[in-house]
Amino acid sequence: MAGRFAPRPTRTTVRGGDTPGTPPDLGLTLGPLRRGPADPTFRVTPDGSVWRASRTPDGPGTLRIRIERGEAAAEAWGPGAGWLLDRLPALLGSEDDPTAFVPRHKLLLATHRRRPGLRLTRTGLVLESLIPSILEQKVTTHEAYGSWRTLVRKYGEPAPGPAPEGMHVMPDARTWARIPSWEWHRANVDGKRSATIVRAARVAARLEEAALMDPPAARRRLELVPGIGPWTSAETVQRSNGAPDEVTTGDLHLPGIVGWALAGDRTTDDEAMLELLAPYAGQRHRAARLILLSGRVPPRRAPRMTPGDITRI
Repeated sequence: MAGRFAPRPTRTTVRGGDTPGTPPDLGLTLGPLRRGPADPTFRVTPDGSVWRASRTPDGPGTLRIRIERGEAAAEAWGPGAGWLLDRLPALLGSEDDPTAFVPRHKLLLATHRRRPGLRLTRTGLVLESLIPSILEQKVTTHEAYGSWRTLVRKYGEPAPGPAPEGMHVMPDARTWARIPSWEWHRANVDGKRSATIVRAARVAARLEEAALMDPPAARRRLELVPGIGPWTSAETVQRSNGAPDEVTTGDLHLPGIVGWALAGDRTTDDEAMLELLAPYAGQRHRAARLILLSGRVPPRRAPRMTPGDITRI
């Protein structure tokens, strides 16, 4: 295993998609792991490198990834360096099969061809996707991203190695479970969401086991925790398990976007969305990702949701 600050370089190539030898697009593949432009656990530097700070089963680690001559080159630092490097191929989509996706709409066919580097990532880490997903329940992304930044910076630790300034590893489960109620309040997190995170942190070991389960079983495991429902479990396993068929339901915007893209109907609900995505069974999450990447969204009719701020209460 790499030492705490000693880099351990490695290389791998992830192939697939419609164009043989197409390397993964780091932005498209790893983008869902980024919680806002100022996420302290994720950074993209001017040279195109993607930096991630993660808490692995072996401890904190920092990973730097870049594409060089069609290969993904990576270095890692910290106690979790070896763990991160061993799982680099899965992170970059080696377990994903883009060829299993058969476009049945012109929009998806065109988007699929324009995005040959899209892979579905698999982090193998549950809590790092679960907690920010809980923070995003019933609030604007702006609010959730701000809460995530505040809590990670205050209770996490600086990322190991030569990480860009300001990068942090998220807190461990014990620390999440012991954050005082007033600190949740200061981070603009209401009691319902904070209580859900605390409950999840207390059974973190059992939840992390879900990363090795098939996605439906993983979602059932997560939803045993009060406060974690279908929306949150789907958002988590899409990242932790690389689940190509797990569709996010209960979302404020996604059904309307899918309905508008595939049927010209912005009033589509969850049930109708699932009917529209039925031809993509096994690949419904990928279909939804491609629809979002197509940029075809219904015209806005109402003002954006006003962000809340409980810190003033």
